[in-house]
Amino acid sequence: MDAIINAVGYLIPFLITLTIVVFVHELGHFLIARYNKVTVEVFSIGFGPELFGWNDSAGTRWKFSMIPLGGYVRMYGDADASSRPDAESLKKMTTEQKANSLHSKRVGQRMAVSAAGPFANFLFSIVVLAGLFSVKGEPFIPATVGAVVPGKIADKAGLKEGDKILSLNNVPATDFHNLRNLIVSNKGKDVDIRFIRDSTEQTVHVKMVEVDEVGHEKPIGVMGIAPSLSIPEYHKLNPLQAITHAVEKTWVTSVDTLIGIGQMIMGQRSSDELGGILSIGDMAGKSAKGGIAALLFFMAFLSINLGLINLLPIPVLDGGHLLFYGIEGIFGKPVPEKIQEYAFMVGLAIVLSVMLMSTWNDVVRLILK
Repeated sequence: MDAIINAVGYLIPFLITLTIVVFVHELGHFLIARYNKVTVEVFSIGFGPELFGWNDSAGTRWKFSMIPLGGYVRMYGDADASSRPDAESLKKMTTEQKANSLHSKRVGQRMAVSAAGPFANFLFSIVVLAGLFSVKGEPFIPATVGAVVPGKIADKAGLKEGDKILSLNNVPATDFHNLRNLIVSNKGKDVDIRFIRDSTEQTVHVKMVEVDEVGHEKPIGVMGIAPSLSIPEYHKLNPLQAITHAVEKTWVTSVDTLIGIGQMIMGQRSSDELGGILSIGDMAGKSAKGGIAALLFFMAFLSINLGLINLLPIPVLDGGHLLFYGIEGIFGKPVPEKIQEYAFMVGLAIVLSVMLMSTWNDVVRLILK
């Protein structure tokens, strides 16, 4: 019984979070499609058989489907949920019917519809983060030493658990994330660490190098400290600061994610770091236990990642559509149907492979560990 209650405690926050983020994404596509006078046949939360739904006055079927792991908007002239054009149906359409199809609109209009989903996710994240920064405040982990790794630079310098780091080379350490960046930027350099211990300010001098067995110095960007595991502190921002910082946070998160993806592709980071649907559920459940603010922060960052991933230039994703539309805009004619079909199959294989890999990582990390 306890296991069932615990599972429900993770499942409900997961479903609520994913449903809202997916709804925002698909609503972006829907609104811009309707603005451009495209007939939207289906707006679905989830995949598979319909559980329940209704038709609106414009003829769109709004529905919740059995598998709540995503969603889609199917427009007039689409072959499937990925908005791949149905070439045979389009050939049989009259001029009046084609006017209601996305695939007969101008390139710019089609690009706007494809980009609207990710854009809605980014906008949603900015609004949620700005609201949280104004009401609750921005969470941060203080630059306080929670643990020291034996034998590393911090240990040799005499740093101890509970020391509050003030600065590195007179550059303030505002929080642990900022401290980590300062440590990396001082790789291989001589560093003065100013900190407080027992209400007394002290300074130690270290060199950011590691000496190997033969006495050679190797520049390193780690010090061997971990943050305190205490509850994060919050710093409230005024509305203008909140909006500015929310935009900045969305941008930085997007850039950091892209860098991480690039490093995995180049082999500089392990694909074991990929997390799938189980990881999302785990994080949603843990965030929910931290309260509504923690869950909203998680939802905002999940929305950023959903928008960003959908912009990757992989066929079946929004970025793949934008790539094809961009080629059409440059050369004045669409990518041949056969090439599009093969590209969609390759894109689907890539997406399914990544999903299987990330799900396996989840199983190893969360179940088999």
